[in-house]
Amino acid sequence: MLPFILRRFAQAIPVLLAIYTITFFMIRLAPGSPFSDERKVADHIIEAQQAYYGYDQPLLVQYFTTLWQHIRLDLPPLTSHVGLTSADIISESFPVSLELGLWAMTIALALGVPAGILAAARQNTWLDYTPMSLAMTGICLPTFVVGPILALVFGIWLQWTSVAGWLGPVDRILPSLTLGLYYAAYIARLIRAGMLEILSSDFIRTARAKGASELRAILVHALRGGILPVVSFLGPTLAGLVTGSFVVETIFQVPGLGRHFVLAALNRDHALIMSTVLFYASLIMLANLVVDALQILLNPKLRYA
Repeated sequence: MLPFILRRFAQAIPVLLAIYTITFFMIRLAPGSPFSDERKVADHIIEAQQAYYGYDQPLLVQYFTTLWQHIRLDLPPLTSHVGLTSADIISESFPVSLELGLWAMTIALALGVPAGILAAARQNTWLDYTPMSLAMTGICLPTFVVGPILALVFGIWLQWTSVAGWLGPVDRILPSLTLGLYYAAYIARLIRAGMLEILSSDFIRTARAKGASELRAILVHALRGGILPVVSFLGPTLAGLVTGSFVVETIFQVPGLGRHFVLAALNRDHALIMSTVLFYASLIMLANLVVDALQILLNPKLRYA
């Protein structure tokens, strides 16, 4: 296991370097400037700002300077938040995104796993068609459609929850539900597909022949193998829930890292964009590493692959 982990960390270095390079030149080539303003600003003020943030240097100098700052974790100051760095924004907002992602993951697993097991156990019946139809509907409806609908129904019409903010427990319901329902649909379909393959295996028939109840054959013998596709899916899913909730955080005004990333793009804050992208990339690779390790533990055959 240790050589596998070390090999994955070694592979992550060139990937992060490639992500840094692509992101650096993309944000430099994008139209607009961190110092552009609707009001007319004197040229000498703009030149002083560019010198302070290092934009007066050649592009390659900026490239290697920014790279070295991120390697040393000495992040540059932000143009959109005077006196703050990307580390300040990430440390303040990432716990909010993490909490939102964990709540959404809990909802996705609580709804998706039982629905998938039930559909596989009752294949080609209404107990199969109904949850799978709902799952397909959930996959087809993006979060920027589901979020406003939930806010309209439960926040405005019924007034059961708030539609914006992140103050009390009630504020967690709608954004977590919006994210969780979307991924619950994928999990349900993956569980069903994995369980159907396992339920038709010889060892399941053997377990039934030896007197194992249907419930034991499904939950004890079949679920361990049927859940492997979901475990593979959980890596990018968890990373997506934690770091990719840009739309949901913007809709419900959640002060998470995704919302700061959107505002950084609108404000052309290159430093915050770069730091956030690298932070997201690192989280995704770490999540995938954890999931691959879990797969090896659940399926010993993978140790020799």
